[in-house]
Amino acid sequence: MSSAASTKRVAVIGGGILGVSTAVHLLRQGASVILLSERGLASEASGRSLSWLNSAGERSTPYHQLRVAGIDRYRTLFAADPSREWLQFGGGLMWNAAGHREATEARHAYEKSIGYDSKLLEPADIASATPGIDATAVPENAIFNPGEGWVSLPDLIDFLMEEFHARGGELVLNAGKASVMVDGGRATGVETAAGGTYEADAVLVACGAATPAAVAPLGVNIPNGSPVSMLVLTKPVDHNVKAVMNTPRAAVRPNPGNTFALDHDWYEEHITEHTDGSFTIPDDVVQELANEASKLIAGNPDLKPASWKIGYKPIPGDGEPVLGELGQVPGCFVAFTHSGATLGLITGELLSGEIMTGQKHPMLATFRPGRFS
Repeated sequence: MSSAASTKRVAVIGGGILGVSTAVHLLRQGASVILLSERGLASEASGRSLSWLNSAGERSTPYHQLRVAGIDRYRTLFAADPSREWLQFGGGLMWNAAGHREATEARHAYEKSIGYDSKLLEPADIASATPGIDATAVPENAIFNPGEGWVSLPDLIDFLMEEFHARGGELVLNAGKASVMVDGGRATGVETAAGGTYEADAVLVACGAATPAAVAPLGVNIPNGSPVSMLVLTKPVDHNVKAVMNTPRAAVRPNPGNTFALDHDWYEEHITEHTDGSFTIPDDVVQELANEASKLIAGNPDLKPASWKIGYKPIPGDGEPVLGELGQVPGCFVAFTHSGATLGLITGELLSGEIMTGQKHPMLATFRPGRFS
């Protein structure tokens, strides 16, 4: 049998980090890959993710272990070229609102109990731990996690797509809605709203918050808890902030070009979804978020929003990742998770291995879509 005849053909639906990462890992293992995106690459959640690389706080042990492995893969990528502006490890800093000192202390104690690097700081200690923060914004205490980082997912996707093309991957942009073709109970390819038909030996559905709707026609129920969210990018400003900040009124991370990426959830009630699927939010609400972020930064620079994107933030109904093959439709795999940035590289690695070998990876055991059956 020729090598061409034995090459596995995989169709990947979704041009975000989970789809692109898995596609590249499949190509590395010798698969023939076609990647289909409804619009452009990083046009949905990956294009508006705070993309804070962390496993802070409390979650299930398997989820924590997977996130830690995810951070490890980013560290490997970072070590290959620490000068990349779009991937940095400057730690994470979080604090609660006034009156929640004990909650912060309890979170710190939990993180320490599982070996997660966690420092409990008084406001006066912050400057010595991480630069560029206005400590007067911290009402009581804060947690600094030195091992955390951030990534700009559009830049990472561009980086991975260079390898995708070099390895002969096929890319279909603006494909519209895609559906999984099934014959004899097994996935056999993808059909697009634009009229394209692409046969494949296996299909991965990794289209963010739209994933549950994409597999529903297959008789698969995946609860969807995805809320509407927004990411704001600011205009450039001089600063020396290194850490990602998660605070009561703004989440802030450095971004390439001396800009900041901002998000939170308090403004969700101000977002309007229109019948055509678009979203709007008053400009003054966007500026209010920028003003809240300014209070956290030393010197309180005048932050001006340069752009913002609104859409659904992928979150499965039970909060845990949904990763692996559909029991009802062999050959069809899904990747649906809140922590798409942190899990982006490790998910692509593990899922591609399962798709190519048929062997299930033990780290994904509790995340199977069959748990909702």
